[in-house]
Amino acid sequence: MPGEVLSGTLSFDGRATLGDFVGTTDSARGVMTGGAGLAEVRGYVEARVATLVTGNGKRDRDLNKSMESDKYPLIRFDLDRTEVVSVGPDTAAVLLRGRLAIHGVEREVALAARLRFETDGMIALESDFPLNLKDHKIGGLSKMLGLLKMHPDIVVHVRLRFRPSVTGAAGPVGVVPIETPPIRD
Repeated sequence: MPGEVLSGTLSFDGRATLGDFVGTTDSARGVMTGGAGLAEVRGYVEARVATLVTGNGKRDRDLNKSMESDKYPLIRFDLDRTEVVSVGPDTAAVLLRGRLAIHGVEREVALAARLRFETDGMIALESDFPLNLKDHKIGGLSKMLGLLKMHPDIVVHVRLRFRPSVTGAAGPVGVVPIETPPIRD
């Protein structure tokens, strides 16, 4: 029963002249709405660029400068449709089709993801995908006349956990539950 993101991390693996590094944030938020099944799920997930940290203050400042986080504060994925690839007893492999907006550039994407339907009703989502920073017009990847460089190809990792929709006095809060796949013997 997708609903609001209960917890979420967005991270990326970067490569640079001075060594590989990981940037991460645990501030991902979003909402998923449903219909009669997984194929009808829609929604969005976003994270603030300024919350990405790499463990190196100078690199974090460079990241925010390159990403122009004051001008483009959010990384956002809007889900247009979900294609079910396969379904297991408590899992599903899906293709998430939608629009990924980074640095003011929105691109149509298809992201492979794994869903796990937990016994407490929560749904965990995992997706790993490659991304080229130049596709989103992110510059500033070279410093000191090119001696220090960050490779434009990164790998993005998304880990989300959705809680079921919450019903209040006015009914469900903007979320229609979806059916989870049937458990098969």
